[in-house]
Parts: sequence; structure tokens; C-alpha cells
Amino acid sequence: MTVNHPRSGAPCKISPRGASMIMRKVRDQPRTTRQDMVNDLKRAGTTVSKKTISNTLRRHGFKSCSARKVPLLKPAHVQARLKFANDHLDDHEEEWEKVMWSDETKIELFGLNSTRRVWRKKKDEYNPKNTIPTVKHGGGNIILWGCFSAKGTGRLHRIEGRMDGAMYREILANNLLPSVRALKMGRGWVFQHDNDPKHTARATKEWLRKKHLKVLEWPSQSPDLNPIENLWRELKVHIAQRQPRNLKDLEKVVCVVHNFKGKLLLSSEDPPQENMANASMMSMSSVESPLENYVTLQNHIAFAEVT
Repeated sequence: MTVNHPRSGAPCKISPRGASMIMRKVRDQPRTTRQDMVNDLKRAGTTVSKKTISNTLRRHGFKSCSARKVPLLKPAHVQARLKFANDHLDDHEEEWEKVMWSDETKIELFGLNSTRRVWRKKKDEYNPKNTIPTVKHGGGNIILWGCFSAKGTGRLHRIEGRMDGAMYREILANNLLPSVRALKMGRGWVFQHDNDPKHTARATKEWLRKKHLKVLEWPSQSPDLNPIENLWRELKVHIAQRQPRNLKDLEKVVCVVHNFKGKLLLSSEDPPQENMANASMMSMSSVESPLENYVTLQNHIAFAEVT
């Protein structure tokens, strides 16, 4: 004989119909707040707390996350990115290994440290070990130009003052070309840079032509497609771990993280520079997959806009 025992635990405060309602809400409006959903349910005759909303969302696989920052794209940018993805969808891994990726980055004194978390008790919030020093305007920064390929990292150059086209071409002559030789890129290598006006200036294009450099056609507003962003992240994380206290310290730390031959030197226990470059290239090691995903996503967007 089957006996129905009382269910353990408190009964669910939100009915299946109410749960479906808030699921539709977060799918249609991901930026909606818990208080908005509390108010919606209250108007429907159900009174719950924000904690109950959170528990219900978690049970259905939703969690609160920081919205990812992405480039602001106009329709022309979307089409250019889609064309880039389609053009390179069938490229083999060996083709991407021939690319020398480049970019500039800004390293702020308290850039990554400003968002670090600490474990502490409530009364220890102002203990120096649990605080991050701040100054107006971020305490200063340095601007770097760098390059890397699947074979390793190239030279890292600090940009002094405001960079113009002439300075950029000098950087390429003094850092890009020696990096290509040092990494033994061989014949057929391809140079990548973005569409910054200094990069696309007539004089720069002429310089590249005279040097017989093949340039990868690059869609505007696409820093997220450049694997060097992973390298910059690694560099900034290691710099933040050394906690420079002022701009002079920051310059010294960059020199520690980077040796004088332009190869990234993290510590005596860290792997050689090739491993760091390879880690940054992981997203490109099976490049067909991210490009396929991008093509699929953009096709869905285009279909949604049409319909």
C-alpha cells in the first residue's frame, strides 16, 4: 500500500504560472530588477521577497551577472564583421599561425587593483591590507604598443607623448620588423593592425607597401576579435599582482614583467614566453568554431531585424 507522506520543506511561494511570468520577463528584458518582478507578482496577487525571486531564477538556470562590454556597432560594422567571419571561416590553423597581431594598450596605475576583492571581517574594512589606494584621475598611466604571434611575443614599446603617423611608422620599423626576424616568422607572414587613422594614413600604407608587408584586412570596431586582448589581460594581471604604488613604481614593474629583449618575463617559475603567447592564441587555435558562432549569431540578428 502506498502512503503519501507530507512533503518536506516549505511550499513554493510562486506558482508555476508566476514562475513562467518572471521567466518571460527576464528573457525579454534581461536588465529588469528583482524589485520589478516583485511588483509584477504583487499586481498578479502574489506577495514574495526579492530573495524568493533570486531562488526561483537560480532554479531555472539564471544568475545575476555583470553585462559584458562590447564595441558599439553600427549596421555597417556588423556587415563588415560578418563578411570577415565568412571570408575566413574555412581558414586552417596554419594560416592564423602566420599572423603577427598588434595593438596599443593603456596600463593604469590602479587599473585592475581597483576591482580586486578581499576576504575580511566587517570591522576590518579600513585595515590597510583590505583597502586599495586611490587618487584623482587614476594616478596616471602608460601607453604601450606590442605584437605577438603563435610563435611568441614580440617587442613591447612604450609610447611617449601623443602618437602620430610618423611615430607609428617608426615604431613599426624599430619593433615590428625586428620582432618578425626574432620569431622567425618566415615568408608569407601577415601583419594585423586595426583601422586607427594613424594605421590607415596614406603615408603608413605607402610605408607598408614599400616594405612588402601583407596586411590582414580588418573590420572596424572589432577589438574583441583580436587575440592580443588576451595577452594584454595577462600582462595587466601580472602587473597588478605586484601592486605598484605610484607611476614610477608602475614603470619599474613593467620593466620587471618585461625583459629588455621584448619577451614577456613573468617570474623564474613561469613558463617561457611561447606558452603565454599560446595561451593568448587559444581562442584562435580552432578558429572555425568562434567564426561559425559569429556567423550564426549575426544571421539570427539579421533575421530578427527583418522580421
